[in-house]
Amino acid sequence: MRRLTFLAFLLATPAAAQPVASFDWFEYRGEDPVDRAAPAPNQYRNPILQGFYPDPSVTRVGSDFYLVTSTFSYFPGIPVFHSRDLVSWTQIGNAIDRPEQLDFKQLGLSRGVFAPTIQAKAGTFYILNTCVDCGGNFLITAKNPAGPWSDPVWLPDLEGGIDPSLFFDTDGKTWILNNGPPEGTPQYQGHRAIWIQQFDLKALKTIGPRKVLVNGGVDFSTKPIWIEGPHIFKKGGWYYLSCAEGGTAEGHSQVILRSKTVTGPYEANPENPILTQRGLDADRENPITSAGHAQLVTTPDGKWWATFLAVRPYAGDFYSTGRETFLMPVWWQGGWPRITWPGQTIPWTATRPALPIPPAPPVPTSGGFTVRDDFDGAKLPPYWMMLRNPRSAWYALEGGAVKLQARPVGLGDNANPSFLARRQQHVNASAETVVRFTPEKDGDRAGIAVLQNDDYWFFLGLKQVQGRLVLAIDRREGPSMAAAGETATTLDAATFGIAPGNPLALRIEVKGNRYVFSYARLLGSPDAPMLAWRPLTQLTTDALTTKTAGGFVGSVFGMVAESGK
Repeated sequence: MRRLTFLAFLLATPAAAQPVASFDWFEYRGEDPVDRAAPAPNQYRNPILQGFYPDPSVTRVGSDFYLVTSTFSYFPGIPVFHSRDLVSWTQIGNAIDRPEQLDFKQLGLSRGVFAPTIQAKAGTFYILNTCVDCGGNFLITAKNPAGPWSDPVWLPDLEGGIDPSLFFDTDGKTWILNNGPPEGTPQYQGHRAIWIQQFDLKALKTIGPRKVLVNGGVDFSTKPIWIEGPHIFKKGGWYYLSCAEGGTAEGHSQVILRSKTVTGPYEANPENPILTQRGLDADRENPITSAGHAQLVTTPDGKWWATFLAVRPYAGDFYSTGRETFLMPVWWQGGWPRITWPGQTIPWTATRPALPIPPAPPVPTSGGFTVRDDFDGAKLPPYWMMLRNPRSAWYALEGGAVKLQARPVGLGDNANPSFLARRQQHVNASAETVVRFTPEKDGDRAGIAVLQNDDYWFFLGLKQVQGRLVLAIDRREGPSMAAAGETATTLDAATFGIAPGNPLALRIEVKGNRYVFSYARLLGSPDAPMLAWRPLTQLTTDALTTKTAGGFVGSVFGMVAESGK
């Protein structure tokens, strides 16, 4: 298939005649209590990437740092970030930005691309990744980390594994690591192994025998689970193998082992784990939990730092913001690195790396902030996503608005609905938009939604029901509700002076687990003064949390249009 940019792919696919919803702008706003205390000039704030940015991998080329994270079945996938100070990050592209690179089919939203790693050598950038249930392990390359990235080169020797990464040794050899099944029959649930194999960097294929470096974890007698996310680096004549262990929930951790040879045997740090938040006081104020999946990197002056994932629950183990990217300095003692000391809590603010402080990024990623999209550019900013690969052209930027074709593909259909989304990046957040929509038949709807996955979401917008235009709140809170049909709150639109095609402002606010759904009419144009917001309803629910919904993603806000089926 001829390579197309994402925009060219859409323009090349004619749209069928369907109702079209027009959105004038979209504004996201968020601020949490910890954001109100500004860090000192020489400090930074955690998380450095708020919202659903899990499994960070970081690398340095000269004075430039590049970072990628997981996106699972969202498209475009694998965001690529750039920084000069490890604190201020700007998204420069997405590595999976052409529908033909990978096919997410109708996979669950927490399948697809897991835990990418990024490395560079001799002017070429490499991303390794696993497309779970959609092809297996693969490698893509680019000369410019902003893209374009190549089509996948598949790695069949890694079948059954995840989390591949490369290690470039000083003798010129390249090695590939991954989490995989253990040799023989697994001894318990979560029993995995870390494998190594030589890699031909010119032919882009594995060569030679595969070998297990770690069986189960650092102490097999304790039945450790999910040893994964392996990285090897070299320091002082030692090869260090850094891995996540304990699963991605509250038992998550990072462990370290070392060897005098790259293929082992590796000895474990007797003071593992080197990063965790398990075992701390559950009632501590503003907790950060589930820390792990770290990668170490050096600054140009030789200092060591680590990026890793963790979460910010609003209560217990309930969070809707997903797993986020954090940063901490790495200390060395007795030949071993350490990120947190036993009993140490991850700090919300810490001293910045000793690097020049760049100007603030155009789109903030940490602290309290507001981001407004006016849709007056030639393409969407790179942080906008959709569910799975597009199969047809269903959106366009036109006349300072984004227009969505209402298609008979819904939010809960495990498909690619007309839904454009951006991440929820704060515990306390709101999203607002203005929609213009004229439904043509029962079931046609357009508006704003907050979504955790296909089975857990809320919709607020205009809808036709029994020939009437209504302002509706549709909700799905689990697979059983999907089978029975969505529950809905509806109010006759005419009663509130809402007419088909006229602009209507919509807002969803969330504070922890409390959601408020509001609307406001506009006086004429979208630039005219807005009438006061009117709450339509509110609800309290933990449905949009990972604890309830399952999976590995976080909530997103977005614009949606659907036609009746």
